Amino acid sequence: MIKLTKIEMKSAARVPDMFPKVSIVMPSFNQVEFIERSILSVLNQSYSNVELIVIDGGSTDGSVEIIKSYADKLAYWVSEPDEGQAQAINKGISQATGEWIGWQNSDDLFSIDAIQKMVERAQQEPLANLVIGDMCLIDANDQRIRDIKYVAPSYRSILAEGMVLTNQSALWQRSIHSSIGYLNESLHYGFDYEWFLRVLEKYRAVHVAKVLGYLRIHDQTKSSLQQPEFKREYDLILAGRGVSVLTKKLYKLRRYATYLLRGQFTYLREQIRYGLTK
Repeated sequence: MIKLTKIEMKSAARVPDMFPKVSIVMPSFNQVEFIERSILSVLNQSYSNVELIVIDGGSTDGSVEIIKSYADKLAYWVSEPDEGQAQAINKGISQATGEWIGWQNSDDLFSIDAIQKMVERAQQEPLANLVIGDMCLIDANDQRIRDIKYVAPSYRSILAEGMVLTNQSALWQRSIHSSIGYLNESLHYGFDYEWFLRVLEKYRAVHVAKVLGYLRIHDQTKSSLQQPEFKREYDLILAGRGVSVLTKKLYKLRRYATYLLRGQFTYLREQIRYGLTK
């Protein structure tokens, strides 16, 4: 079980100038059961030069009262109706002042050292504009379901294989928004995939081989409720970007070869067990 505790009431240690500020945007709507855990997963980071921006879509379930209780620790927050998650994230990005940026959903979590590990990886690879980590699926009670391991993504690899990366463990340089814009607000289910396609079409990504984010599976997640809509938007995103069956197989083999080189034999067997090799 993932352990989360109330943030200690003390000043964070001063972070030297060499450590960049990181902005985390948290879109939320009626997630009272989970939002405090998500907020704490940001505020309790081992990396202290982090600003948290919470954009609530006008929740009526008690979420706003929880957000208010942490207001003095937030860089910015607002609760007002919006036109969907992508617009909420864009609102937050417009308020962000960090050199690096990411978003974490209000029912998902970071590991306590997620931001530190991603920033360290970015400093090792100064030409990288996107950093991703591995992810773990959890249930409503923070119990582990299974890990999902990735490799460094590219435009061709996620075009061929889909979302073989996740926002739950990702940061990118805020400066790239000046060239590729913001998230596509006309999309409600595939906006993350379309966004990462645009990022990787122009920029380079690196990977941290460690679980840095937790994706919660529960009855009210979009993936649980809206399967037909997901497919419709993904078909729209991929229109005109076709890849061959051979290309898809080659990228799958690339990923599997990476797992083998890392010695992740058990994980490869788990993929087969869960039918993820199809």
